[in-house]
Amino acid sequence: MFRHMVAGWDSSTRLKNGSEVHYINFDNAATTPPFKSVLNEIMEFAPNYSSVHRGAGYKSIISSEYYERGRDIVLDFIGGNKDYHTVIFLKNTTEAINKLSYRLKDELQDKIVLSSYMEHHSNLLPWKYRYNTDYVKVQSCGRLSLEDLEQKLQYYRGRVGLVAVSGASNVTGYTNPIHKIAKIAHKYGAKILVDGAQLIPHSPFDMKAIGSEEHIDYLAFSSHKMYAPFGIGVLVAPKSTFEKGYSEHIGGGTIKYVSIKDTIWADPPEKEEAGTPNLMGVIALSESINTLQSLGMKRIEEHERNLTVYALNLMRDIPNLVIYDDFDTDNKVSIISFNIEGLHHQHLAQILNDEGGIGVRNGCFCAQPYVQKLLNISDESMEKYRSDECLPQPGLVRISFGLYNNYDEVYLFARLLDQIGRNVEHYRNKC
Repeated sequence: MFRHMVAGWDSSTRLKNGSEVHYINFDNAATTPPFKSVLNEIMEFAPNYSSVHRGAGYKSIISSEYYERGRDIVLDFIGGNKDYHTVIFLKNTTEAINKLSYRLKDELQDKIVLSSYMEHHSNLLPWKYRYNTDYVKVQSCGRLSLEDLEQKLQYYRGRVGLVAVSGASNVTGYTNPIHKIAKIAHKYGAKILVDGAQLIPHSPFDMKAIGSEEHIDYLAFSSHKMYAPFGIGVLVAPKSTFEKGYSEHIGGGTIKYVSIKDTIWADPPEKEEAGTPNLMGVIALSESINTLQSLGMKRIEEHERNLTVYALNLMRDIPNLVIYDDFDTDNKVSIISFNIEGLHHQHLAQILNDEGGIGVRNGCFCAQPYVQKLLNISDESMEKYRSDECLPQPGLVRISFGLYNNYDEVYLFARLLDQIGRNVEHYRNKC
């Protein structure tokens, strides 16, 4: 439906047997290919590229206008409030969460941060190494336990300052009821950060009104997962978060006045964006958002959900296949993780590439605690892997759809996967 809008959709690859086939990219959760509209916008703007906020020439003025307009485009896209929120442009979601972790050091002093076993390392490590941290449990199927969340909030009796949770898992695709979580967190005096890296490109998003119990306090996401390369991440937060203190990165663009004796810092967001801004990244993100909105996020969500339902139905009866999913497709994005019994995940991913030209991801997807839970690996067993690098590391194989993938690609994938599942011994001997 949206196929021709994406660069490289018609790429081909050579299989191990020498034949050439259409390349099937099912690794969109890691990085998506760019929209053609994004590439065109970059090329059209390039002759006007100049410094941002620093020049009096007309190209610099145009560049500054495009850069600042990008903040408004982001806020409109996620339902932010221009008077209340600020948009800070960074490299990616990881840097955005790290910045927030650093800048909340005074507010969260002597507080608890609740992360979860579901989190990407980027929403786990910045909290783990700066604050007293506890982790919300996941159910046996991998869903976040809201009961455990509330129990922990009750247990800490108002000492929890932040609940840091993913909008959608990059391993299972499970979406979390973020507005319900926000309501629970606010009930106990905590704020909420949503890691939106896997949610924003696939579903409509709303920060909700400032006074609402369901309001999202902080949001982070990345452009490279939403068809806009060039290295831009976004942190949306209240302006007040950044009014005091100064950034972990300071220098050009972050100040109003400097002498050897004194410094007056710029207002947010400028004080948080040291150095020359990534203007081309902002232009790419802005055009990507414009394209996504023109297509309609609900249409995109429906198309990807239909692909996911189709894939799960084809995969359900494949011999020796283990799917890490509860099949609740109304509450997940287009990510499916699996294994074939008797084949290491790395070998399975390689077979899919060599014999089908299908690009997937394998491993732990920067979410090792979550994968360990899904695989039911004990802490004692993990110590063995930790101490012996020669042991084959546990993991999963992941497919993830983008808006440009189609049913034919899913069918070809499922047919090859079925062939592998029915001939495990043959493929194991080939590895």
